[in-house]
Amino acid sequence: MLVDLQLCGAKPRTQQTYLREAENPAKYFNRSPAELGEDELKEYLLYLMKERHLSEGTFRFYVAGLKFLYRITLKREWPVEKIKHPRAKSKLPIVLDLLEVESIFAVTRNLKHKAMLMITYSSGLRVSEAARLKLTDIDSKRMTVRISQGKGGKDRYSILSQTTLEHLRQYWKKYRPKEWLFEGQKKNDHISLSTIQSIFRAAKKRAHITKPASIHTLRHSFATHLIEAGTSLHHVQLLLGHRSPTTTTVYLHVSRLNLSQVSSPLDRTAQQAS
Repeated sequence: MLVDLQLCGAKPRTQQTYLREAENPAKYFNRSPAELGEDELKEYLLYLMKERHLSEGTFRFYVAGLKFLYRITLKREWPVEKIKHPRAKSKLPIVLDLLEVESIFAVTRNLKHKAMLMITYSSGLRVSEAARLKLTDIDSKRMTVRISQGKGGKDRYSILSQTTLEHLRQYWKKYRPKEWLFEGQKKNDHISLSTIQSIFRAAKKRAHITKPASIHTLRHSFATHLIEAGTSLHHVQLLLGHRSPTTTTVYLHVSRLNLSQVSSPLDRTAQQAS
């Protein structure tokens, strides 16, 4: 299975997760996965849902690992193909307004921490993309940020904010990173994703923001603020690296520009009465 995953170009993290999900049912039943049938896999999936209480996203990822095992490696028809499992619920992203984003930067005094948060927002990066940035990915002449092997194994470019660039220069003068833009504690390695997530949570708390926001909220906010500023949906799609424009349209639903074009019928009634 590992060879099959490597040949498919799966990332190391995906390889680990898929392999783990091939091992877990074997441990659960104390039998080889090749010997399991539809009933056993139904029982196992129900266990994941009811006892382990996996989120929908995590559950679907685990199911994908099992599908790979049976379809690709074992070359068997997927035994639970006909088993229905919950569809993903359509949820709108949490978005911070610009003042909230600025307050997060304002309460972050550490130059390195502030640089990480600023480029994550101003270039619309995923946390994994921000962590893996290299010095050579920052192009101050073209004012672009190169994202190598983002989600789906795709390269893309995003915009580089002038404000962020000026702060990055201050950061570089103090820390002098060599290869990775944000070096981790281990030698020759980049900062961990969990560290950036912790930095955001601490800044959010200091800024007294009560919204259930995460580091990924900065990416959502970047996209929404661009649309509100009149940027075309196509350009936002390219900057975010979305494969389908349908994925990007979710930001239309949270854009104040989109909502401001509609007035409540209650207000129209009040205007007519006056």
